[in-house]
Amino acid sequence: MSQVVRTRPEGSGQALNEAYDTALLDLDGVVYAGGNAIVHAVESLATARAGGMHLAYVTNNALRTPDTVADHLTELGIRTGADDVITSAQAVARLISEQVPAGSRVLVIGGEGLRVALRERGLVPVESAEDEPAAVVQGYGGPELQWARFAEACYAIARGVPWYASNTDLTIPSARGIAPGNGAAVEVVRIATGAEPQVAGKPLPPMHRETILRTGAERPLVVGDRLDTDIEGAFNGEVDSLLVLTGVTDGAQLLAAPPQHRPTYVDADLRGLLTGQPEVGEADGGFRCGGWTATAGADRLELDGDGEALDGLRALCAAAWTAAGDGVCRLDSGKALARLGL
Repeated sequence: MSQVVRTRPEGSGQALNEAYDTALLDLDGVVYAGGNAIVHAVESLATARAGGMHLAYVTNNALRTPDTVADHLTELGIRTGADDVITSAQAVARLISEQVPAGSRVLVIGGEGLRVALRERGLVPVESAEDEPAAVVQGYGGPELQWARFAEACYAIARGVPWYASNTDLTIPSARGIAPGNGAAVEVVRIATGAEPQVAGKPLPPMHRETILRTGAERPLVVGDRLDTDIEGAFNGEVDSLLVLTGVTDGAQLLAAPPQHRPTYVDADLRGLLTGQPEVGEADGGFRCGGWTATAGADRLELDGDGEALDGLRALCAAAWTAAGDGVCRLDSGKALARLGL
């Protein structure tokens, strides 16, 4: 795989929903937050779909089944079928099915989404280490998941049973704020056993493979709000990405992104699917976008001009990423970001 050191966001003369055949959309922080649709999401997705773009929803959350996710999206006004939803439960179930015999028992530490995905692959979910499982799989089980379930995983792993995890996201958004995710639960088992799981979810290749197999995408665009899952997953899959600023990533985190976390495009929300993306060019020892010029000084990023805040942020990205090269930008960005209100 070629490792590209991106030094600026790219531009597109076409609207993104015309330049790409499939949008691979994250859910939490992109389409909805706390179960409610994010502003502009419903109408933007409807317009993109009406224009011929295939919409697929790709989530690391292994708790809910594709049917449940599709029903939720449809209730929000986004017409969706179960075949349009790809979960990390499906990715990890395929991974397990390739390594254990058909019909094997699998100890499930998680929710219904994992059980449904395992059955789809011809595997048998079980609840106890005493059921002689051929594998242990761990996925997000929601806040009601009992502590005893982690102990059950540890008993099996200590006997040499291979361990799999749907994903290792440490946090998950909730209506009340940020809550512990499956990655936090995986750490409990890791500390207790000293073992390492095989992981399927974003940003790792099994999730990208599952997505492409199920969607048939030829020119996919990954759309997400997280640098360490969505954008890194696109980087690992060598496909383009759009970061939307409706979730966990803020301007300062974007400027400090290492190469594998640098998106192709940046926009405020899902309306960015329906437009072209402005070019970021070089100017006067720095970079320009719209009415803004940004340069990397000795110890800080400097911004001059006015216009759309996002254009200023794109110019700042070019200055920051060029200064960082294949590392992380350490320059102070506070004053420049303050000018943009970001």
